[in-house]
Amino acid sequence: MASAGVVNIRRDVDDKFYRYRMPVLTTKIEGKGNGIKTVLPNMSDVARALSRPPTYPTKFFGCELGAQTSFDEKNDRYIVNGAHDATKLRELLDVFIEKFVLCKACKNPETDLIITKTEEIIRDCKACGERTGVDMRHKLTTFIVKNPPKNPKKSKSKKGSGDSPTPNGTHATAPENGDVEDDVGAESDDELTKRIKADAAKLNDESAIAKEDWSQDTSPEAVKARLKAVEASMASVALAVGGDDDSEEDADSPYAQLGHWIEENRDAGAVEIYKKADEFGIAKKHNSLTVIAQTLFTENVVAEIEKYAPLFVKMVTSEKHQKSLLGGIERLVGIEHPDLIPVVPKILMAFYQVDVLDEEVVKQWGTHVSKKYVDRDTSKKVRKASEPFLKWLDEADDSDEDDE
Repeated sequence: MASAGVVNIRRDVDDKFYRYRMPVLTTKIEGKGNGIKTVLPNMSDVARALSRPPTYPTKFFGCELGAQTSFDEKNDRYIVNGAHDATKLRELLDVFIEKFVLCKACKNPETDLIITKTEEIIRDCKACGERTGVDMRHKLTTFIVKNPPKNPKKSKSKKGSGDSPTPNGTHATAPENGDVEDDVGAESDDELTKRIKADAAKLNDESAIAKEDWSQDTSPEAVKARLKAVEASMASVALAVGGDDDSEEDADSPYAQLGHWIEENRDAGAVEIYKKADEFGIAKKHNSLTVIAQTLFTENVVAEIEKYAPLFVKMVTSEKHQKSLLGGIERLVGIEHPDLIPVVPKILMAFYQVDVLDEEVVKQWGTHVSKKYVDRDTSKKVRKASEPFLKWLDEADDSDEDDE
């Protein structure tokens, strides 16, 4: 399901729309004889995705395998003595995640470890609010008590490179610990907009929207005129609002169902996709944009943006929606079609020209790295690829100032 190098944190969840991802644990055997050892080259990246110090899973391997471990945090080097199969270590990592990461109540990996005054270890879940204990009989607990995790709030407040506390969870949840983007448009489920309960009224003038030719005059005036007509024709949708929406991590969630429907009906058109999102009750939810961007587009994404512009004009109504759309683009080019990473500037330009993305939002996104939608390395690649477009925006601003 996942692209090479990335898997779901819960590997029992067979859904590519599952929000929580981590790099595949890699191993390297060094030495021979009594000096043979297994090096874990990307343990820091894996641990970062789990919001745990890399020493914890490394020490856990040692406890389970009866092997000595060593850490060189300064040089980012984590070692388990002896030769150990990568598959075995990945299975043990799943056990570590189950015992020391996942919330016992909701099975969400969005937890912090808290050590009480009586030296008990508690998993504090930011998604459901439950606090559940770990099995204190495990040998790792002694190591954790002696080497407590850093206070996540303090570590976040010290970030000065643009990484600040950002919720990361099912379609909108609580903060990840570190390495998160500045307000990446997701908040706790309690802060989500109210759930859409009523079915959408039939869209007026569907044929006019479907037949809109976005390949004609592309001057700013012409584009704005067409967008205005689109908004007017789609404004007849009458919506009622209600409570919170379902979790995106659930394979039966409306987000997963919408994604699978789009993959099977990619040529249905903007109107039908909107109606289907409304049927699932998520037409106004910002996370719908992530799923749509990830599943709707193909290698011809730039041309397809023009084709589906009416859909995005209708659905992108806030900065939060824009950030979710950008997250979908990250997944599209970072996971589904890595060959499209060099095309990121054209993709951004296409959305910018039809007034779907704002300059400030794109600049914020392009200059900050986040592991909210993809792993950190992939996020770096995708956002770095946006530099030509960001440069163009800056030059356009300078030109405007000169004119003034």
